[in-house]
Amino acid sequence: MSDFVETKDSNGNILSSGDSVLLTKDLKVKGFNKGLKRGAVVKNIRLTDDPEAIEGKVEGSMLVIKTMYLKKK
Repeated sequence: MSDFVETKDSNGNILSSGDSVLLTKDLKVKGFNKGLKRGAVVKNIRLTDDPEAIEGKVEGSMLVIKTMYLKKK
């Protein structure tokens, strides 16, 4: 048996490293002057050990974002 767990977006689409995703909700981020707006694109994502989170660069900063707020582009 495999311990591999798939990372899925809010619509159930399987995500992989290098994908681009869109935010489905406005998010407030600590340390940012303004929040991230719905529809913002996160390009070239990286998967983490947690299947419910990804890493991605948004507005020049690397962030970890929960997959429940993302949809595959």
